[in-house]
Amino acid sequence: MSFPPYACNPSRSLGRRFTEPVAPTRSEFQRDRDRIVHSTAFRRLVYKTQVFLNHEGDLFRTRLTHSLEVAQLGRSIARTLQLNEDLVEAIALAHDLGHTPFGHAGQDALNACLKACSPDSAGFEHNLQSLRVVDSLEERYPAYNGLNLTFETREGILKHCSRRNARHIEAREPGGVARRFLEPAEGPRWLQPGLEAQLANLADEIAYNAHDIDDGVRSGLLTIEQLEDVELFALHCRETQLAHRGLKGRRLLFETIRRMLSAQVYNVMDATSLAIHKAAPASVDEVRQHPPLVCFTEEMAVQSAALKRFLLQNLYRHPKVVETTQAAKQVVRELFEAYMADPAQMPQAHIDRFDGIDAPHAAGAKPERVVADYIAGMTDRFAAKEHERLKGRAVFQG
Repeated sequence: MSFPPYACNPSRSLGRRFTEPVAPTRSEFQRDRDRIVHSTAFRRLVYKTQVFLNHEGDLFRTRLTHSLEVAQLGRSIARTLQLNEDLVEAIALAHDLGHTPFGHAGQDALNACLKACSPDSAGFEHNLQSLRVVDSLEERYPAYNGLNLTFETREGILKHCSRRNARHIEAREPGGVARRFLEPAEGPRWLQPGLEAQLANLADEIAYNAHDIDDGVRSGLLTIEQLEDVELFALHCRETQLAHRGLKGRRLLFETIRRMLSAQVYNVMDATSLAIHKAAPASVDEVRQHPPLVCFTEEMAVQSAALKRFLLQNLYRHPKVVETTQAAKQVVRELFEAYMADPAQMPQAHIDRFDGIDAPHAAGAKPERVVADYIAGMTDRFAAKEHERLKGRAVFQG
């Protein structure tokens, strides 16, 4: 298959950390996608939730359904822009592998635990944890840790990274996936990832804005009347009502969200096509040296930002969500304390990763990092059950 020069061509991939023979029937990025889908971390996403926790209802989004939605949106846009669909899909399916149980509440609690344990700790970043999962924590192959994915997939997974953590990665992998987070102070090379990674990132934003509206209304914490104060939603709600007189309830909501998604998708296609045309990158390396090329128009970017602010104030900071968030943080914090006090409560395979213990398939790590890895890999319901087993009480009811 031919690709324009600005798209990531699997035959010109920057390669894997461990060299492998070429697959006879699949491209390098198809192999990445397949390895991700068959990974343990990917299966766990079915019981890791977004805003609403696992016990609160069966129809709310999970990390798995969210990742599938991101992949669908990403592939649709990639096809029109002639980008590599398989790479976009691989990044989309892997981008949340490092998320803790209980969404961002779990992440914040685990970060605080690591910082409290050691002020010099790098803390917890879910993007970095996703990279750790595919580079080190998956144990599926006899010759190496991790999934041994291509550079291009790995750079897309590492969407954000603190400068401190980037330096640690750069020390192990000079000129690698973390180099762009050190620019320009430590030597110019790349500013951005490839277009496929940029697209997966923007598709993530489009997907979670839309499905958080859906889940927010489904939960009763948001109303369509409230959402009509948000320009992006109100515009497409009015269009829907004009096209379908008397439509209301779930059908009105679904049709409005569908139109919102379509408008954003076509907007990205048009704005990105124009940006690529103006920049005229002759290679993927030239793409990486430009400011982001996958983008909304200015007007759509403003509307999307307003929607995010609305969701932050009215959904993510809703008193009922905050109440659950505090309970989730308590579970993660007390699990961390329990395992640090008595590591024998964890499976032996995790204890074997501690510094100073001969572990043939994993480099030694500080106990607090091993504990954090174990907790981060938990599903919502397993974390809740483990907490109840260790503490003798249930935090979540229902």
